[in-house]
Amino acid sequence: MSVTIEKNGIRVERADDVDRWDDYVERSPHGDVFHRLDALRAQAEHTGATLHPLVGYKGQEPVGLFPAFTISKGGVTTAFSPPPNLWLPHLGPVLLNMEKLKRRKAERRHRRFIDGCLDWLDSQYSPKYVHVRTGGRYEDIRPFEWNEFEVLPRHTYEVDLTPGEDDVLSSFSSDARSNTRTDESQYEIYVGGVDAIRRIIRQVKDRHDAQDEPYRLSANFVADLYQSLPEGAVRPYVCEVDGEFAGGMVALADDERIYRWQGGAKHDHDVPVNDLVDWEIMRDAMDEGIPRYDLVGANERRLCGYKAKFNPELVRYYSLERGTRMMNLLTDVYKRFR
Repeated sequence: MSVTIEKNGIRVERADDVDRWDDYVERSPHGDVFHRLDALRAQAEHTGATLHPLVGYKGQEPVGLFPAFTISKGGVTTAFSPPPNLWLPHLGPVLLNMEKLKRRKAERRHRRFIDGCLDWLDSQYSPKYVHVRTGGRYEDIRPFEWNEFEVLPRHTYEVDLTPGEDDVLSSFSSDARSNTRTDESQYEIYVGGVDAIRRIIRQVKDRHDAQDEPYRLSANFVADLYQSLPEGAVRPYVCEVDGEFAGGMVALADDERIYRWQGGAKHDHDVPVNDLVDWEIMRDAMDEGIPRYDLVGANERRLCGYKAKFNPELVRYYSLERGTRMMNLLTDVYKRFR
């Protein structure tokens, strides 16, 4: 029997009608490709975690979703959203049917939904440590602060694609504009499949190995996302120079954003591979009416110079954590790989 938590009129329970989950994701202003049920199942499978697709209701009306994952080892349970070692930029809760409410009522409903989800996790699993990473569209993280979470602001870059190709290109730095005009006879860019995914992930891993940095993302996880999500959600862009693989980028897409997820490793070619791939992704997104290109991260100073030349907007999101003192010390290992 499904366990239900009642919190001042908000009912929180695991989703029984999984067919409606993706419909709720699409209806939420905060939902994205990472929240889709098949993506969540893949996340659970590749981390050994247990997925808890929590839904909150006010009567029969859904008010929010919170995909949470628990991992139990050595008698200690931890909870995450998203789970560790998958290099996903964010996950966390999404809200529904709040836009029609006045602020006081919306904030009260939001607070009670988050309280209910955390109470559900505490009552069923008593996690010693909880880590949540929200997306940029989920702006009000106060319900977590009020539940004694530590809040760390983080940042990403987003390129506004709505002005159209000419205006977007003219906003780039001079070197980025010049690189996008590279003679097309020198290279070919296309969207591949599973083989392309494996080549891109291998190149990224080799780059990390050369720098003695950890990189635990499995190509099998990315391939599972490609095979289980709707067509076009996972896009392995490949750039070939002289008929040989030169580099690429695995992008993730939904109706609102396309994400620069995995790839972009440095290469030894004279052709500006990364600039050309980024521009191809943006052009495809503009053709499809996708309004934003998320460059996935603006937290590492050494990478910001490259990303900033596309004239992006700075967007804030949040890393939220709660745990005992001992568990906070142990999670240093997790933080190295998140």
